[in-house]
Amino acid sequence: MSVDQLDVVDIISIDKQTGHVVLTISDHLDWTDSIAHQTALQAKFNRYLAFVESGEILTRYPDAKERPVTIKVVFKHKPDAEGRQFLRRAMSIIESAGFSLRCQVFES
Repeated sequence: MSVDQLDVVDIISIDKQTGHVVLTISDHLDWTDSIAHQTALQAKFNRYLAFVESGEILTRYPDAKERPVTIKVVFKHKPDAEGRQFLRRAMSIIESAGFSLRCQVFES
């Protein structure tokens, strides 16, 4: 499961500290083609938002009922400048829809 598999929610979990449902995107792509990477992330964000807004999340993960939703992206590679700008814009849009966005770079 990864960012380029649009028909899949990569990971669903509950954050024990906040109680939020966390929908994680596993992003293994590098940033050599930043536009293509942003396009892939945008498609995945749209899928995740549709998953929540349609109520599909409650069918597949009943523990999500009445919990805030956080979308989390775990990157293998640190986003480039254009990628960081894209993520700031995405965060604004996702937050305006009532959800939150967190990003982290996986340290191996």
